[in-house]
Amino acid sequence: MIMTKQIACSASLFLLAFLPGVRGVSTPSDDTPAYSSDGNLLAPSHYREWIYLTSGIDMSYTASNAMPDHSMFDNVFVNPTSYRSFITTGTWPDKTTLVLEVRGAENPVSINKHGHTQSTELMGIEIHAKDHGSWSFYDLSDGGPVAKRIPRPASCYTCHEAHAAVDTTFVQFYPTLLPLATQKKTLSAGYLKDIHEVTSVPQPSAQ
Repeated sequence: MIMTKQIACSASLFLLAFLPGVRGVSTPSDDTPAYSSDGNLLAPSHYREWIYLTSGIDMSYTASNAMPDHSMFDNVFVNPTSYRSFITTGTWPDKTTLVLEVRGAENPVSINKHGHTQSTELMGIEIHAKDHGSWSFYDLSDGGPVAKRIPRPASCYTCHEAHAAVDTTFVQFYPTLLPLATQKKTLSAGYLKDIHEVTSVPQPSAQ
């Protein structure tokens, strides 16, 4: 899934507002994907009770030297059933759901004088779900409890398919799962090619 400050290689950031007063839509009672009658994803409102995988700050998949005008954190969570399966197999089973949430980076806050803490304000969210063997991205741009599917050929699909370490997900950014995938030899050819190219780049000599 899921990781970028431009959300999945230039997909937009999306505002999130789970509205408790919305009627006619129920949220899933377990951790598998559930859908509305029109085929969109019901947002997992309790995803913060799921397994935490990683956080990143100001990540970008482009080589631009331009600094963002504000810093942001990404936090990634996965449904517990799929996490337990990954621990055993080194890859994701069907019905996996990854949630990426975006929060602002703040400083100073309270007694903190250096570095950043995360804001209480949720700035955006994206969901990456695997169902019937196929991955889809979803957003919550309308602020409701139903996440709308991002159609192909959005760049999030091509970026993940070309560069993600395991089954089109950015396991290379999940520090507790990358060693497992390496041990179980489930790393993708695209990811192995990327790291070979990075390690093969000549480094400047020390002066």
